[in-house]
Amino acid sequence: MQTDTYKTIGANGEGVYKEKGSKFLAFAMPVFSVDDVKALIEHYRKTYYDARHVCFAYSLGLLREEYRVSDDGEPSGTAGRPIFGQINAFGLTNILVIVVRYFGGVLLGTGGLVTAYKSAAAIAIGAAEIIEKTIDIDFKVQFEVRFMNEVMRIVKSLGAQVVEQQYEMDCMMRLRIRKDDAGRLTDALRKVENLQFIDDVK
Repeated sequence: MQTDTYKTIGANGEGVYKEKGSKFLAFAMPVFSVDDVKALIEHYRKTYYDARHVCFAYSLGLLREEYRVSDDGEPSGTAGRPIFGQINAFGLTNILVIVVRYFGGVLLGTGGLVTAYKSAAAIAIGAAEIIEKTIDIDFKVQFEVRFMNEVMRIVKSLGAQVVEQQYEMDCMMRLRIRKDDAGRLTDALRKVENLQFIDDVK
């Protein structure tokens, strides 16, 4: 069983949820850093400057270790957490979901708000392209050019990728492979005469 994959979205998703006159505009977007998140939140707050609330939740990192939720003035726990709950329900990371609320004049109550934000987030995520990615690692090796065919045979047989190579006195390659297959690749390469690992496996 492979343990080196994670799910995210490859493209944006959008949706609208309406309840008792209030309109909830939801947007799901792939993000890769806190800076990405901040820039997008600022953009949506400027774009929907006339909205009552711009709530959000995001998850970052391969293990979903970095996250944050915001109710943006809604009663505590009624917006950001339901949005984040949908991110977790889909098992996603590297994603930001923003829900913009236009108030319709009728109070929804805490239960109604939770349902509305949860539903809006689910619609946006459901409209996005959910993809599975592998966790890859890179490392450099150096070897004599005469062993090129042997190295390339190993690389191809294990599905590794050559992302950089240089030829001087010897050949230097930076290889990339999915995490679960890295041990088999390094074990095979160690059998190549005089091959050296230039840096630690990352």
